[in-house]
Amino acid sequence: MRETRIHEKTFREMITEEVIAERIKQLALQINNDLSGKDVVFIGILNGAFLFAADLFRQIDFPARISFVKLASYKGTSSSGTIKELIGWNEDINNKTVVVIEDIVDTGNTLERIVDELVIRKAAEIKIAALLYKPDAYKYKETISLDYIGFEIPNDFVVGFGLDYDGLGRNLPSVYTLIQ
Repeated sequence: MRETRIHEKTFREMITEEVIAERIKQLALQINNDLSGKDVVFIGILNGAFLFAADLFRQIDFPARISFVKLASYKGTSSSGTIKELIGWNEDINNKTVVVIEDIVDTGNTLERIVDELVIRKAAEIKIAALLYKPDAYKYKETISLDYIGFEIPNDFVVGFGLDYDGLGRNLPSVYTLIQ
């Protein structure tokens, strides 16, 4: 297993680049089967989901649009508990199927904020695609279901494939977990 250091912390490879690529292909196939023929807008959540969104969207085989929203809730290695909207919405989603593309769903606070906004903007249907999901941390199991999950992981801090630690590590092609 490969390891990497970011700042003073050591991370061990958890999910390889090859395994991630294969899982994204499977998710895209499922989305293609489920949503073909619908008016679909993909909404990627920046910064973390940009790699997942790009890899997933390139494999969508029906006409669709993609846009991005930037929200932040992390500080260091833990969630700050507050969400700040940094870049607003610019897509008309009224009566459209929206696929939210998240890098990671842990507490679900960011996702709740996004879903609330989509309901206000009258999305016809809301689907959630998450590369990583931490079921032990998720607080909205009764109200917000995840439709397309790449990997369920423990409630550990992870970096790589778009996820960062204080701005670093997003360019790692695999997902790494904090070991010390």
